[in-house]
Amino acid sequence: MPINVSDGLPAKKILHEERIFALEEEVASRQDIRPLKVAILNLMPTKIETETQILRLISKSPIQVACDFMRVSSHESKNTSADHLIKFYDSFDHFEDKNYDGLIITGAPVEHLPFEGVDYWDEFCRIVDWSQEHVFSTMSLCWGALGMLYHLYGIRKRQLPSKLFGVFPQRLCDEYNFLTNGFDEVHNMPHSRHAAIETIDLAEHPELQVLSEGFATGPALVATRDFHEIYVTGHFEYGRDTLAGEYWRDFRAGKPIKLPENYFPDDNPERQPIFTWRSHANLLYRNWLNWIYQMTPYDLDKIPVEIARLHDMVQSAGRVEKF
Repeated sequence: MPINVSDGLPAKKILHEERIFALEEEVASRQDIRPLKVAILNLMPTKIETETQILRLISKSPIQVACDFMRVSSHESKNTSADHLIKFYDSFDHFEDKNYDGLIITGAPVEHLPFEGVDYWDEFCRIVDWSQEHVFSTMSLCWGALGMLYHLYGIRKRQLPSKLFGVFPQRLCDEYNFLTNGFDEVHNMPHSRHAAIETIDLAEHPELQVLSEGFATGPALVATRDFHEIYVTGHFEYGRDTLAGEYWRDFRAGKPIKLPENYFPDDNPERQPIFTWRSHANLLYRNWLNWIYQMTPYDLDKIPVEIARLHDMVQSAGRVEKF
């Protein structure tokens, strides 16, 4: 898919080298179509790496997508240059009067803290509240997913006795669901987190459906029945070597770190990991964008009305009949 991002973004050069088509801004402006508008709230400290990972997945659909990057203003990034943030990111006040087809909220390495103890928690909640009326469908990842479930539904996270770290099998719960259409009965997903949610807590909210889960990981993919909210508790966006980078970073820093499970061949960290989740990651994002493209109104100003209509449809029929 042609993705439309700002010229000069480092991820754009990387994607060109991978033969992924990223439109130049001038070319995109001449195409007589409305691209999907997707905002990305990037909470990860490794901003450029995360940008590239997410744009790589967005690129695997035939639909043109224009991406805008959002940052929180209540937290100072220590790992990304101020120049990069000023050039490519906008704070929430730039977005709050706009509507978007999609929003992606990344994870963040703050799972050890209570939600209210995160310095940008109040701003995070404002953004989530804004998305309820201004974004047709939001996909949140890892801590972003846990935080959004807590804020909207009161579902508390459970601190794990040790880090869930590795690539884990997830069992598909509904093979006919639109979002997981084409998935194998078992798919792999990377996880790197210190907290989890319980299936039993999700069951108290019939508006939520578990789409895949694992014995070690618990719920992996969760969505509202109208797909207004998508929750991914792992890291489908991770590249082949992301977990390896996390392992070696902590190992060299002398931190207690175990080998990521089901990742290095023969548990040998000197060997290249096998990329076993790439096809399902691409498929999830393709299905998500396809859903948005089919259902979102052409006029962005009508998105709040369409969100309300879908909510009413699900409540009255129990599910969206078409899908």
